[in-house]
Amino acid sequence: MLARLPGMGRRSARRAALKLLQDPGGLMLPLAQSLKDTAEAIRPCSICADIDTQDPCRICTDPSREQDVVCVVEGVSDLWALERAHVHRGLYHVLGGVLSALAGVAPEDLRIRELTERIGAGEIREVILALPATVDGATTAHYLTDRLHVLAPSVTVTRLAQGVPMGGALDVMDDGTLAAALKARRPV
Repeated sequence: MLARLPGMGRRSARRAALKLLQDPGGLMLPLAQSLKDTAEAIRPCSICADIDTQDPCRICTDPSREQDVVCVVEGVSDLWALERAHVHRGLYHVLGGVLSALAGVAPEDLRIRELTERIGAGEIREVILALPATVDGATTAHYLTDRLHVLAPSVTVTRLAQGVPMGGALDVMDDGTLAAALKARRPV
């Protein structure tokens, strides 16, 4: 089971399992209880789809954040990467993936309707598309740009600029690259 986790190969999983088995009372049972408690407490935010122990999440309910700027990301790991870098002080919207003809991911498979509803409420002035620099990420960005320009022509749609390499995933980039990319965003 451990080998299914990202970054855990078979040998690393075997070493971790052995360590847990050598101290079941001190390591394994507390870990099992912690995982159970977390699984019961965590839930997706009904607004942005981040995961938190409260709904709406702490980001959506933080009055010190820019309430009129929404950063659209592919997944929660991308949101966490931007938060870790402290480069965005607005809100987020997690799409839950990107459009992909090859993988059969269509607009209705993503949280695009929820995004357009948020924009349609009229309180958003800028949407930042912080999607991966891949063909699917670019396709999704073009699709969203077209939809948002029709839905809310007064909303500025920007995109991450230099610093994000083609094929790069946000959750593995360093903080400096993320900061440069977010600061150099431009209208689409």
